[in-house]
Amino acid sequence: MHRATLFGLLLAAFIVLGAIPANAQVDFSGYWANRFHEDQEERSPGGPLGDYLGFPLNAAGRLRADSWDAALYGLPEWQCRPHSSFNMWRSVHPARIYKEVNPVTGDTIAFHVNFRDLIDRAIYLDGRPHPSEDAAHSWAGFSTGKWDGDTLTVETTHLKEYLLKRDGIPMSDLAHMTEHWMRHGDVLTIVQIIYDPVYLTEPFIQSTDFALDLHIEGDPPQLCEIEEETDRPKNSVPHRLPGTTTDNEEYAKKFNLPVEATKGGAETMYPEYRKKLKQVSRP
Repeated sequence: MHRATLFGLLLAAFIVLGAIPANAQVDFSGYWANRFHEDQEERSPGGPLGDYLGFPLNAAGRLRADSWDAALYGLPEWQCRPHSSFNMWRSVHPARIYKEVNPVTGDTIAFHVNFRDLIDRAIYLDGRPHPSEDAAHSWAGFSTGKWDGDTLTVETTHLKEYLLKRDGIPMSDLAHMTEHWMRHGDVLTIVQIIYDPVYLTEPFIQSTDFALDLHIEGDPPQLCEIEEETDRPKNSVPHRLPGTTTDNEEYAKKFNLPVEATKGGAETMYPEYRKKLKQVSRP
């Protein structure tokens, strides 16, 4: 091949390769419908009390869960609490994701996620650092994202204390979350990993799937209205004293499980735990 022709082909190849971004960036924009058949109890009514199976709880986390009282949500200051970033993906509402774009350069500054509430969660892609550890915490937290091929890895800090599960399994304000956003055609998969040095001995992992829906309309956010309870004594706070609850025992009896298993712990996350169950008596 003539040297000039070879040089021209190489130059053209370099120009074409230079036009392809180093990291292929997937567009997550759109309305994403829930798949309620996945973990149906946890995505709608909530699971049974006393079921901590598969959660790597330590003693402090188990104590908080045993003391939890859902009647707290009847308090005026609790009624309008939004879900945190961890729980947003299990909302009963579809997810709306849209891009914030620099009008001059065309670069994507952030993805925003909303679930028909007043919490607008931003995942910044412009390289900005996370705030100081002394900065205020919020329900959305502070999130930054980096591309790993077609996967967007999101790191979230500065979250308020909340719940990992509706039966009271806690998450502290020292927890941070790693997410992996993956899109395959019209299916969106979100993998969440929670690290909590206060209540967990190991990371807790869950995944949630969505399907792209072109027919969902952009409804306005749902506003919360506070209703005063009339049957609760004034200035009282719902609570359950440690050592007085029997949720674990009742759940174990209902499903013929050892009480020890219902209390959770890291070993209940792994299939090898089934061998231990054969050696433990049931109620």
